[in-house]
Amino acid sequence: MNPEEKKVFNLFGIATKSRKLVSGEFSTEKAVKEKKAALVIVAEDASDNTKKMFTNMCTYYNVPIYFFGIKDDLGHAMGKEFRASLAVLDKGLADAIDKQLKMMQDRSGGSKYGENEDIRTEE
Repeated sequence: MNPEEKKVFNLFGIATKSRKLVSGEFSTEKAVKEKKAALVIVAEDASDNTKKMFTNMCTYYNVPIYFFGIKDDLGHAMGKEFRASLAVLDKGLADAIDKQLKMMQDRSGGSKYGENEDIRTEE
């Protein structure tokens, strides 16, 4: 795990401790639909169905989404078992995570949506 990834996982831990992060498919979906989610993270090893569902939902509700990490690492960062999805509820923490993920994306030259380019409208 490189230092940039470690920083993102540390931010997940801070968000968890401050009760500004929800995890699991049901809680993440609920946060997005209630417009409480500022950012959604889906594990890269999540099922294709889960990725598609959250991509469509986040596009519709205009919530930024990233595919990052694996289920075990996401869960470990929150002190839980594996988690395939999580939503950051605090705008400030979401911005910090978004900034870090964009920096990692720029270095690797990839898109936050995997092979596809940006599919949501930037704010």
